[in-house]
Amino acid sequence: MARVLIVDDSPTEMYKLTSMLEKHGHQVLKAENGADGVALARDQKPDAVLMDIVMPGLNGFQATRQLTKDAETSHIPVIIITTKDQETDKVWGTRQGARDYLTKPVEEETLIKTLNSVLAG
Repeated sequence: MARVLIVDDSPTEMYKLTSMLEKHGHQVLKAENGADGVALARDQKPDAVLMDIVMPGLNGFQATRQLTKDAETSHIPVIIITTKDQETDKVWGTRQGARDYLTKPVEEETLIKTLNSVLAG
């Protein structure tokens, strides 16, 4: 199955997302902030990234932009998963290069369906 990097500063969200992914056979990599997430993505080249927005330091929009504009990581699909549910946030996330945008709390079925969709291209 896929190697998925979760970038989220919430231990609760990290646990929930990890449980859902591992239940479906995916391998999980973890980063607690945007800067670590970008570094880990460059080093490990995961199959996909689940990106929170509101984090200390480098936020999810900035980290997504760095990943999608870098030739080394631009092929890795980023799915934003956040509590920010305004239409302007969704538009901005897409402009940063995110392939999809989900709002928390995410249902397991929705997460897996979205992940499968971006992995299929």
